[in-house]
Amino acid sequence: MSQDQAARQEYNITAYTENQVGLLNRIAIIFSRRKINIESLNVSPSEIEGIHRFNIVIVETEEVVEKLAKQIEKQVEVLKVYYNTNADVIWQEMALYKVPTDVIAEKVLVERLLRENGARAVVIRKDYTVFETTGHREETDNLIKALQPYGLIEFVRSARIAIIKASDGFHRKLQEFERREPSEEVAENEFLNDREQVFTM
Repeated sequence: MSQDQAARQEYNITAYTENQVGLLNRIAIIFSRRKINIESLNVSPSEIEGIHRFNIVIVETEEVVEKLAKQIEKQVEVLKVYYNTNADVIWQEMALYKVPTDVIAEKVLVERLLRENGARAVVIRKDYTVFETTGHREETDNLIKALQPYGLIEFVRSARIAIIKASDGFHRKLQEFERREPSEEVAENEFLNDREQVFTM
């Protein structure tokens, strides 16, 4: 195994952006051109009205991830990009499982498995029941394996959502920037020069 392969791990890339048509495609191209697979992608509103938050999960070295973050940040609609390891974020994924209702009713073991994994019923019908769980990838994968012998009909998992542990929030960074007094002579690239200092979390 090479040194680069040994250094590869999961990274969570967080990008704060304007909500513009075509941005998702341009960000995806940055990864596809480098033949980097996106393990998970979630886009949602952020704590700031009008600003969206991308959470992208990839398996790479820190050197590669840093270059990707800088490349994404060059997009006009992107305000700031951060990257963190799994240890630096609080993250969850949601999963749905469809299982035959009669199996649950007849086999106490299945009901116990669902209960032990924190699953809750969201839809109950005569022919099937849909359960939902929230947790890490390993937890949702373990429940798949446990339910397969009992006729698991369907399974789907959401993209990852993550909160940065050490972050004070992007909203606060924007407020700090807005409070700053402009100089008498504003240079054309003043914002770009201060970007790292202003938006560092």
